[in-house]
Amino acid sequence: MSRRPLILAIVLLATFTFPLTITGSSLALPDIRAQLGAGLSATQWVVNGYNACFAGFLVFTGSLADILGKRRVYAAGLTLYCLANVVSALAHDIVLLDVVRAIGGVGAAAAVTGGSAIIAEAFQGAARGRAFAMLGTVLGAGLAFGPTIGGLLVQALGWRAVFGVPALVAGVVLALVPLLPRGPGEPGRRIDVPGAAMFTSALLLLIFALVELPDLGFGHPAIAGAFGAAAVLAVAFPFVERRRADPMFELGLLANPRFLGYAVAAGSIVFILVPLLVYLPSYLISVAGLGAGEAGVWLLMLTGPAVVLPSIGAALARRLPSTVLVTGSVAVTGVGAFLLLAVDASSSPLAWLGPLLLTGAGMGPSTGLLDGLAISSVRPEQSGMAAGMFNTSRLATETVAIAVVGAVLAELSDGRLAGPGYTSALHVVCLGLGIFGLLATGCVLALSRAGRRVAMPA
Repeated sequence: MSRRPLILAIVLLATFTFPLTITGSSLALPDIRAQLGAGLSATQWVVNGYNACFAGFLVFTGSLADILGKRRVYAAGLTLYCLANVVSALAHDIVLLDVVRAIGGVGAAAAVTGGSAIIAEAFQGAARGRAFAMLGTVLGAGLAFGPTIGGLLVQALGWRAVFGVPALVAGVVLALVPLLPRGPGEPGRRIDVPGAAMFTSALLLLIFALVELPDLGFGHPAIAGAFGAAAVLAVAFPFVERRRADPMFELGLLANPRFLGYAVAAGSIVFILVPLLVYLPSYLISVAGLGAGEAGVWLLMLTGPAVVLPSIGAALARRLPSTVLVTGSVAVTGVGAFLLLAVDASSSPLAWLGPLLLTGAGMGPSTGLLDGLAISSVRPEQSGMAAGMFNTSRLATETVAIAVVGAVLAELSDGRLAGPGYTSALHVVCLGLGIFGLLATGCVLALSRAGRRVAMPA
């Protein structure tokens, strides 16, 4: 009997919790802030630190899996993630919580890349495609259901359960790791250490500057220095990568307008959706007066389409040109953000239903579809690098979006994320996200047309 279903089940079980602790922990932030006596920016690092390290270390840990062995890196990452969540659940100091959350993000990155490599080795042909589709669905489900599960855990067991339950799941999966294939590494292969260090440092510096900006101000040396250093690293990164024998990113892929268009579309959708998943819970709790569990249930209006609609998207993809489906998904997400301007803390669930459903509906049809389109737009020998770049760029965009929206909300609500000022701040954010969605739709459409011109015979 084949062990492949067991291998897939083991990897998927832990994978579900990695994005869940991004959006799920957002329901715990008000209680964490109150119980630990933390300031707003320190509390935001609970989400931002984890997400930044998750995004920043994906490609680096993927290279480690190739060199040291897939199962070894998967087990090491899962162990780090498990221990970080245990310490998070026991933490009584916000600094300790922030530090171990960042460490947990590194562990999650290693476990995701190691698990992906194990699946790639265990499955071939069409079965591999189905396995990765399931992996993408589970990642999306963890992200989508994070607020609901997190809210129920906070209401029933307290905020520490948001970290304790994923630690328990990771511990169970660790006990099953010996059942996974070893997947020996390739010791002779090199890691692009300069590229990885520059990319991760630039991302972390940018997130630091955005999160601390409302408290310190733009003129503060630490903020100006962080923005400046991030800009220098971003400018220098492509020059360093072009001179590397084994670069972290194959930047030539960005010259492919079809690949770039799909990457922009995926990044634009999460730029709009994920900050709402992170900050709407605190608005519903602190301003609308909902309990954590009730807020999580309300957010099913936003997250439900991301889980229900992918199968509809797959059916539409067989009947509609990809350009229509991809640009339409971005546009619908942006329109949903615009419609959120019409609701506030006094609005009924029915009034929230339309805007939230529409915003989530943009992500639903494109889940999994964009990944496949992006990888199919490059040569077969570039598919591995294309997948890594696509996933890293999407997660990095999501990380920056959470930090940007958090900084704007903090600035416009006088650092409180509460009271009437939070409503007006949220409306400004939704207006900005809607405008961003409109511009992104135009950009994706232009890149799609450029891709068709490139593909046409001379």
